[in-house]
Amino acid sequence: MKLEIIKDEKYYLEFKISGIDVATANAIRRIAMNRVKTLAIDEVTFYENTSTLFDEFIAHRIGLIPILTPEDFDEKDEVLFYLEAEGPKTVYSAELQTSDKKVKVANEKIPIVKLFEGQRLKLEAKARMGNALKHAKFQPCLASYEYSDEDPTTFKFFIESFQQMPSKTILKKTLQEIKNDIKEFRKNILK
Repeated sequence: MKLEIIKDEKYYLEFKISGIDVATANAIRRIAMNRVKTLAIDEVTFYENTSTLFDEFIAHRIGLIPILTPEDFDEKDEVLFYLEAEGPKTVYSAELQTSDKKVKVANEKIPIVKLFEGQRLKLEAKARMGNALKHAKFQPCLASYEYSDEDPTTFKFFIESFQQMPSKTILKKTLQEIKNDIKEFRKNILK
C-alpha cells in the first residue's frame, strides 16, 4: 500500500492510495465521516429566552455549530459554553464564551437568533465528545473518493473538514481507528 499527498490545505486534503480494493476505500471514507470523534454541543440549559424561537430550535442550531476539537481530548472531556445577549441584534456563534481556552467555535459568523428590542437570551451549553454514529452534529468532514482509470487498486480521496480539526488530523484518526479495529479483530479471533 502506498499513500501520496496531492493537496494539503488546513481544512482540505487530497491524496492517493494504491494497493487497496473498493471495500477498503469505502471503509476509509465511512470511518473518516462517522467514527472520528469531535466536540459538539450536546446539552443546553436556558435561563432566559424571550426571543421568537423555541428553546429546542435554538438548542438544535447551537448543536450544529462546529467546535474546535483539540487532538488530546477524549470521550470523558466536556466543555461549558455561556451566552448572554439582549436585542436588538443578531446573535452570532462568536458570542458563545467557553470555559476552556483551547476550545472555541470554529466559525464565529454563524447566526443563532435575531433578537428584537427588549428580547433576551441567556443559556449555558455543554460540549461533549462523540461521533456521527451518535448524531450528525459530531461529523468532522465530508469524505469521498474516485476510482483510477489506469489502476483498479488506486483511489483518489478528498477530505473536506467542517473545521473542528484539520483534514490531516482526521486522516490520522481514521487510520488509528482502522488499526484499533484490526487489533480488536485479531484479539477476538486468536483467543
